[in-house]
Amino acid sequence: MEMIVSLLPIILMFVIFYFLLIRPQQKRQKQVRQMQADLQKGDKVVTIGGLHAEIHALDEDTVVLQSGEGPRLTYDRSAIREIKNDKTQ
Repeated sequence: MEMIVSLLPIILMFVIFYFLLIRPQQKRQKQVRQMQADLQKGDKVVTIGGLHAEIHALDEDTVVLQSGEGPRLTYDRSAIREIKNDKTQ
């Protein structure tokens, strides 16, 4: 019993660490994966490098982006940070 009481603060620290840091990060990663899976042609997106562009074509692992009248660039789906809707701009 004394051993359990002595380990209780460490166990409590891990539980708090899980709920404050690990679990929210897992939820964010799940949302990002879902957003990247739901990409559609014509969506306006921002890449992790800051490029604002529109999706011209989609493949299983890649997207072709076109920014204005510029050239078409191929990126991995994982490089898409967010979808920009006309409402949020």
